[in-house]
Amino acid sequence: MEVIIVDNAEQVGRIAADKVIENLDGLVTPVLGLATGSSPLSLYAELARRSKEGLFDFSHALGFALDEYVGIDPEHPESYRNVIHRTVVEPLGMDPNRVRVPNGFADDLQAAADEYDEAIEAAGGVDVQILGIGSNGHIGFNEPFSSFSSRTRVEILTAQTREDNARFFNSLDEVPTHCMTQGLGTIMDSRVAVMVVTGEHKADAVAAMVEGPVSQVMPASILQFHPNCIVIVDDAAASKLKYADQFRAEYELKQQLEAKA
Repeated sequence: MEVIIVDNAEQVGRIAADKVIENLDGLVTPVLGLATGSSPLSLYAELARRSKEGLFDFSHALGFALDEYVGIDPEHPESYRNVIHRTVVEPLGMDPNRVRVPNGFADDLQAAADEYDEAIEAAGGVDVQILGIGSNGHIGFNEPFSSFSSRTRVEILTAQTREDNARFFNSLDEVPTHCMTQGLGTIMDSRVAVMVVTGEHKADAVAAMVEGPVSQVMPASILQFHPNCIVIVDDAAASKLKYADQFRAEYELKQQLEAKA
């Protein structure tokens, strides 16, 4: 796991965009895993800027969203289908017909979940998976005690997650109680994982994910075993890291070596 600490959310977005494009460049059909939430917004804004300036073409990419609420009308403004369309598909110039979101409105939810994993496999797997982290350590909607080998499935949202997401709805009562999410096993199959985190309210989760033991209590900690995971955080999100100085020194040295190459 590579940990990169920068000053602010804008720099998080810029460096994360560098990593995403570096790992998609040259692929005939790049496959991008898409996260929602607040943390990836600066990344998506930077990718949109580069797309508009002709620096990278996302029109031929495939996209797979991490998750979706169960039972929410697909036309609801806070359905992840709509959120992904607003924040990713349109700004990046992606083809909406090439971007999939789990079907949380299906009659047979498990069949829809199984079909989603099959679609990812048929696409050749995810080349770059964009991730955020919940305050309780979830990635996607894999809540604490999710199996590390889990695949796409229906998950019950914790009270903490529903409270965290209530800001997007008129009231807590409107926040769905269930979701469909890619599993931790599905996420770990990605070739590159790029996590972006901003804000002091995520500092405890970041520290536990990066420096704590690998535990089902902290689902994101499984990323310690990912073969190519890059975690990009601002100073506030890194404020609880005991080895922050080491991470900064390693990144500075890497930049120096790349400049000489």
